[in-house]
Amino acid sequence: MNFRKRACLLFLILLLAAGVFGQAVSKVGMMSRAFVDEQRKNWSGTAARPLATTIWYPTDAAENEENVVIGNPADPVFICGPAVKNADISSKHKRYPLVVVSHGTGGSGLMMMWLGRYLAARGYIVAAVNHHGNTGAEEKYLAQGFVLWWERAQDLRVVIDRLLADPKIGPRIDAKKIGAAGFSLGGATVTAVAGGIFDLDAFDKFCASPEADATCGAQPEFPNALKDFEELRKKDAIVIDSLKRMNDSYRDPRVKAVFAIAPALGTAFTPESLKAIKIPFRLVVGEDDQTAPAKTNAQKLAAALKKSELTILPGKVAHYTFLADCTPLGQKVLPICRDDRSVDRETVHQTVGQLAFDFFGKNL
Repeated sequence: MNFRKRACLLFLILLLAAGVFGQAVSKVGMMSRAFVDEQRKNWSGTAARPLATTIWYPTDAAENEENVVIGNPADPVFICGPAVKNADISSKHKRYPLVVVSHGTGGSGLMMMWLGRYLAARGYIVAAVNHHGNTGAEEKYLAQGFVLWWERAQDLRVVIDRLLADPKIGPRIDAKKIGAAGFSLGGATVTAVAGGIFDLDAFDKFCASPEADATCGAQPEFPNALKDFEELRKKDAIVIDSLKRMNDSYRDPRVKAVFAIAPALGTAFTPESLKAIKIPFRLVVGEDDQTAPAKTNAQKLAAALKKSELTILPGKVAHYTFLADCTPLGQKVLPICRDDRSVDRETVHQTVGQLAFDFFGKNL
């Protein structure tokens, strides 16, 4: 296993200042798709499971890019970056590699637009799905979305299916070059896509031990999720059916490389399944991550994987530093927007974007 900790943030910042990072080769286009999975119901059982997906890609469009924001457009809380909406995919190449992205607990695909933009500007098609019941892009959170983690791995598999079948996007994807990236719970999602098999008994044992970390308790995005779920698991037919599949493998052989950012649930996989993962695996985490601490998550995963590389960004880089850039209003009203004064969120995004670009460039 290639496992190394590199305290290299300062060096990478110097590279950024010197203009050594991979240069953008095009504008970024952006489109959305209201995909669904007809084989699974939504959590209320009233329709097919929604898979709302945002796609970024290189474009030759003459139009100016417009800033994409989250919140009230007149006074947003997050700035996601510029893009040309609904533009055509660049004709520079016939096909482009694809990276599917999984957001963190309670987040959304747009929260990861910084990564999507970085890769798209450099020749990738990037697609981020909103995980049903676990996304702020929907009207409300649902306990099922917070607890039944393996359903998220299926989301990525179906999104790849839908993208390849899409008449506008599919013909532009190089189906032999598909990767996956995820943040926080999304890091666990892409671990499952790589072949990791969830083991709730092992996770419960960890959470009962002195090593237990913040991933064990109720999450601040939805404090009542665990309590609400206890009632659902007794009588909800969709939940009961999902629980029967929690120990299944959700490996998608089309995914050739995985990039995990501040991954959570590092102790929630069977050791045997992690050892069996053969595809390249890259992990990045902040040294000051208190939500999914490196010791019990990224480092646990890296130690169990045969083909992995780990970067721990030193200093006060924390868990939510990997979310979208915040406006002054966001910094005022949202704790997840407040980084330590020594941390520049945009610089961290550039650093991690370049790591992802180098990784996928080498392995796809």
